[in-house]
Amino acid sequence: MILTSKVMRSLPIAALTFALGTVMTPAAAQSPAEFYKGKTITILLGHPPGGSYDLYARLAADHMKRFIPGNPNIIVQHRPGGGGVAAVLTFYAQGARDGTMMGLFTETIGHTQILQPEIGRWKVEEMSYVGSFVPSNAALVVRKGAPAKTPATLRTTQINVGCTGVNSQSYQYPASLKSLGGFRFNLVCGYPGSAEVILAMHRGEVDMFSGSWHVWRATQKGALDDGSLIPVIQGGLKRNADLPNVPLMQELLDDAKTKETVEFISAGSAIGRALITPPAVPADRLAALREAFDKVVKDPEFIADAAKRSADLEPTPGGTVQTYSDGIARAPGNVIEAATRAIAAEKADKK
Repeated sequence: MILTSKVMRSLPIAALTFALGTVMTPAAAQSPAEFYKGKTITILLGHPPGGSYDLYARLAADHMKRFIPGNPNIIVQHRPGGGGVAAVLTFYAQGARDGTMMGLFTETIGHTQILQPEIGRWKVEEMSYVGSFVPSNAALVVRKGAPAKTPATLRTTQINVGCTGVNSQSYQYPASLKSLGGFRFNLVCGYPGSAEVILAMHRGEVDMFSGSWHVWRATQKGALDDGSLIPVIQGGLKRNADLPNVPLMQELLDDAKTKETVEFISAGSAIGRALITPPAVPADRLAALREAFDKVVKDPEFIADAAKRSADLEPTPGGTVQTYSDGIARAPGNVIEAATRAIAAEKADKK
């Protein structure tokens, strides 16, 4: 119905209000079930297929739709580039704000925003976490033929460390150890994803890679069991139960302030593999997505499928994950400054 100015002037106020309400009802007035019915939700990834981001995104796509009101379809879209930067930039600036888009990005996007603002041109505190499938302790793993294979010898012997991009933990963790702990790491960045770096390790092109432990365990169990790959250091706030004898990065440092800096750098491990929405998603739809996440991670069919795919599960609700992310964004200035210097020192050294 189109209302001309003449018709509008001739209508009584009550009739005009009804007419406008009929033609201008905002989508926000719909219930989540009404809105999502017949819709498609896209989960955007910044990495290629084959890694842990793809693993958890596809689990979500296959099962979470059953618990979202209106039962929308869910698809996974890959936009690799710059260690995941390109996807996050697109997601933050252009991602649909109506609840039809989620992302599953590296746990270091908050750190990148703070430590490398020229790269991380987003505000993670404006985005909203839906929930985390699993924390993401990193394991710094060396190949059997590497020139150094212990924390002590890694300080005296140079090795080549593969990484995806400077916004990823595969760069930030070894870079911080090199700068703050004196480790002899030559960082070789630019691999599209973890699968490509691990393949390069098997070929002897690089000696070490810092990747999520659950990916190592799911994809490299044979090589880990026979000693072809050796975890030597881990990143996180507490040791993974599978790696009780592998030291945390901060445990290899003596100075209290340096330890605090490295703990800040590795704080993203608590976020892990988490779904997130762009800014300004309507509150009722965000609540519906968070509720769906909380239900799917308890669903027996989902849990069985995750086990079949060797996907670890240690879920955390979206609101809790948000507190972890906000804590990173509000870190003390002196800690941020020290971490920034550490990363910048490695970048300068690479030039």
